[in-house]
Amino acid sequence: MKIVVLDGYTLNPGDITWKGLEKLGELTVYERTTYDRSGERLIIERAKDAEAVFTNKTPLSREVLDQLPRLKFIGVLATGYNVVDIEAAKEKGIVVTNVPTYGTDSVGQMAIALLLEMCHHVGAHSDSVKRGEWANNADWCYWNYPLIELSGKTMGIIGYGRIGQSTGRIAQALGMKVLAFDSHPNKGLESETMKYVDLDALFTHSDVISLHCPLLGSSKGIINKKTIAKMKDGVMIINNSRGPLVVEEDLAEALNRGKVGGAALDVVSCEPIKADNPLLTAKNCLITPHISWAPVESRQRLMDIAVDNLEKFLEGNPVNVVNQ
Repeated sequence: MKIVVLDGYTLNPGDITWKGLEKLGELTVYERTTYDRSGERLIIERAKDAEAVFTNKTPLSREVLDQLPRLKFIGVLATGYNVVDIEAAKEKGIVVTNVPTYGTDSVGQMAIALLLEMCHHVGAHSDSVKRGEWANNADWCYWNYPLIELSGKTMGIIGYGRIGQSTGRIAQALGMKVLAFDSHPNKGLESETMKYVDLDALFTHSDVISLHCPLLGSSKGIINKKTIAKMKDGVMIINNSRGPLVVEEDLAEALNRGKVGGAALDVVSCEPIKADNPLLTAKNCLITPHISWAPVESRQRLMDIAVDNLEKFLEGNPVNVVNQ
């Protein structure tokens, strides 16, 4: 079997191995493949003889799939699979799989890391010390930002699936109460410190709002001018789920006038971020380059599941199929 990985660098920049896939066939790994419309020719050229193709962010459109007659299997190296034309693949009998559960703990951990950075500004204070501001200070301590204690505060979590629950457990361990909104609530998870509520109640009563929901028509732009108006003054907002969940112009405006006290984002609407994104110059806004998924332990799990997806397909028992 000829196997092609179209954009393998972000998954494996060299600290894990492709040996699992190498055992299953003749493997070719490309670090990156241009994926604008003009780049479709390159995608086709690289994948034209492949029976199995793995992609992370390189799109496989109907037009591309039309030119790949040998293709039988597509492995998406991520949970989201909108980069593949699912209907076209189904029509052609191509099995498409994803990796749904690899990053639960790392993404939940990153959400809390973003929150703690907003509360303590650890990086900024360390930089301040290294600039000499402590050595030259008249007092034995100082702080350049307001410092926030989380115990007793309320976190609203939109999307209480695996990642939302992971985030919620850590928040409760910090002494926070959790209000959760989910389209399929599991009432068995409720306790004295965790309750399901509707969105209006979540927006109204939360000191922190963390997004962990999929990007759907109903959730796109869920953080916008109208929903921000319902929130507490000084609310903190975290998004390490999907960039388009936030109307970025509305969030930037709310940050600049102080309605939102801080935002911490690991995703934006267009990635890599564009130089004119209004959040780059907004007050009290932290932005990291989509790294929630990227601890080596998480990426190794992703690799292991991706290999297993292909193995199960070759055995005639495909798993994690998204286009059945």
